[in-house]
Amino acid sequence: MTLEELESKALELKPTARARLAKKLLSSLEALSESEVERLWVEEAERRNERMEQGIVDARRAEDVIEDARARFG
Repeated sequence: MTLEELESKALELKPTARARLAKKLLSSLEALSESEVERLWVEEAERRNERMEQGIVDARRAEDVIEDARARFG
């Protein structure tokens, strides 16, 4: 099963089951060492940078994102 298939199946769960699964997944990350967490963040940053360079996602100025968030939630 691919990650995408697993995500799709997880999103089909009822909200309480999704919340329980999310809690277990988050708890499993707490057991990671500092170096593992750092490695994962570096990998994520590289993935995001690659997607931006490929034009898959657009960058937005932080000020614009914050302004949108304040307008929506403030």
